[in-house]
Amino acid sequence: MATNQNSPDDNGSETPGNASDTPETAASTSPTQSRPPTPAESVSPPPPVDPVAAVTAERDKLKDQLLRTLADFDNYRKRSKRDEQDAKHRGREDVLRELLPVFDNLERAATYAKTGADAKAIAEGVVMVLKLFEDTVGRLGGQRLRPVGQPFDPNIHEAIQQVESAEHAAGIVAIELVPGYQLGERLLRPAMVAVSKGAPAPAPSSDDDSNAN
Repeated sequence: MATNQNSPDDNGSETPGNASDTPETAASTSPTQSRPPTPAESVSPPPPVDPVAAVTAERDKLKDQLLRTLADFDNYRKRSKRDEQDAKHRGREDVLRELLPVFDNLERAATYAKTGADAKAIAEGVVMVLKLFEDTVGRLGGQRLRPVGQPFDPNIHEAIQQVESAEHAAGIVAIELVPGYQLGERLLRPAMVAVSKGAPAPAPSSDDDSNAN
């Protein structure tokens, strides 16, 4: 009787083991299955923000900004007021400094008059002082109004009375009573004047009186 020549080892190759046990399979395993988590993955999410605390902080910030703005504005207001007062004082000082020579000459004229000097010389000295005053006003940017012979203008003239005048027509300034002045385009004081109401009516002749009788 013939025996089976095929042994269990001759029936084929060895039975393959588990593929996961092979070195090649172990080497090909994904690294994500074994590496530790990164710090970014391990950080927990930030805690939620308290909305009331956020609004309170924003309110305090805006309040602080507002207080700073109010303080800056108050300092600016005080500084502006101080600068305005300083400018007024400097303006007054400049005017008085310009007028000092006028006062000096008036004082000299008054002293000269007390000595019993010639009245004509005193009058000439006063006229010179007045001329000096007008020159000083001109240097300061002002000027004296010259209303006589000009039509009456209520913007710069103040009528005190009306007079008859053969020299000036009705509505024309005939007499300057108090001089007026202006600084640039601004009126400092109107001129007080007497306005002409025309020539006087002719006096009745003697013939007219006899005819009336």
